[in-house]
Amino acid sequence: IHFAPNTWQDQEYDNLATPLAKINPAQLDTAQWVRVAEAMSAKYIIFVAKHVGGFCWWPTETTDYSVKSIPWRSGKADVMAMLAESCRRRGMKLGVYISPADRKHGADVGGRCKTPAEQTRYNAIYRKQLTVLLSRNGELIEVWFDGSCIIDVGDLLKKYVPKAMIFQGPQATIRWVGNEDGVAPYPAWNSLPLAAAKSGVATAAESRPDGDAWMPLECDARFRNTWFWNTKNANTLKSVDQLMDMYYKSVGRGAGLLLNHTPDPTGLIPEADAKMAAEFGSELQRRFGKSIAETSGQGETIELDLGKARTIDHVITMEDIRQGERVRVYTIEA
Repeated sequence: IHFAPNTWQDQEYDNLATPLAKINPAQLDTAQWVRVAEAMSAKYIIFVAKHVGGFCWWPTETTDYSVKSIPWRSGKADVMAMLAESCRRRGMKLGVYISPADRKHGADVGGRCKTPAEQTRYNAIYRKQLTVLLSRNGELIEVWFDGSCIIDVGDLLKKYVPKAMIFQGPQATIRWVGNEDGVAPYPAWNSLPLAAAKSGVATAAESRPDGDAWMPLECDARFRNTWFWNTKNANTLKSVDQLMDMYYKSVGRGAGLLLNHTPDPTGLIPEADAKMAAEFGSELQRRFGKSIAETSGQGETIELDLGKARTIDHVITMEDIRQGERVRVYTIEA
C-alpha cells in the first residue's frame, strides 16, 4: 500500500512541495484496506510507512515531516499502529516498507549521504525510525528496504523481527524478481550463488538450479500503472484477465505476488479498485478454491486416481522444498 504526499502531487516521487496543511485524509480507514486485501485472497499487507520523500505515517521525534505536522486527527494519528490493529483483528499478516532513501534528510538510494558527518547523523535518525516501527507493531513478517540499505541495522532486525523476511540489503532473505510486471521467469529457481545473495540486490537473473544460497522471489506489481494514486490513470486499472495472467506467471511459477493498492487523498482505496480486487479474488477462488482430488508421495511416479471420468482444466504440482528444489524435469500424463 503506497500512500504519501506523492498522492496529493499526481506523481511517483515526493517533491516536498505540498504544504502539510493540505494533507488531511479524513476518511482513512485501515480496516477498509484489510477488507480489500481479504477480498483478493491476499495473505499479507506491506505498508509503505515511509517512502523516499521521507514522510512518516507514524509520530516520530526524528523529523517534522510526519503525521504530527498534518491537520488530520490533530497530528496525533499513527497509521502504522492503526493498520497493525486492523490486521490483528482479521488475522491478516503485516509487513513494513521503510525507505532508507530520504529526500527530506538528504539521503540517496540505500540511505547514502554526501558527507561522513551527514551519514552519521542520518544513520542515527534511520535506526530510531526503524526501531519504533519494528518494536511497537506486533509481529511483522516482512521488512522492505527498497534500493538496499547501507546503514547497519542487522542488530535491530535480529532483536525485533528475527523471523521476518527481509527484502534487499545485507540481511536479505528474499529477492526482487527484476521487473514491476508481476512476472517471474520460467523456471524460477529459488537458489542462487552465495556471492550474489550477499549483494543484497540480487534478482531472478542470478537464479541457478544448483545455487548454494536460498532466496525466493517476490514479484511486485500494480493494480494501476503507478505506485501512487493520481487523477489521470483510473483507466489503467487492470482487468481480471490481466491480473489472472500475472498470477499464473508469478504464483504459478513459485514466486510471491505483491500487488499494490493506492489509497486516494481521502485515505480510502478507490471503489473501482476495491471492486476489481474482489472480482480478482473471486476468480482465484473459482479456479483454485476447491480441488477435484489431491495426492502426494515420492519416487519416480506419483499417481492420482480421480475415481471416475472427470473434466479437469488445471493441474497444480508442488515440490516439498524442505531440502531444496531437486526436481529438474517432470511429465504429467493422463
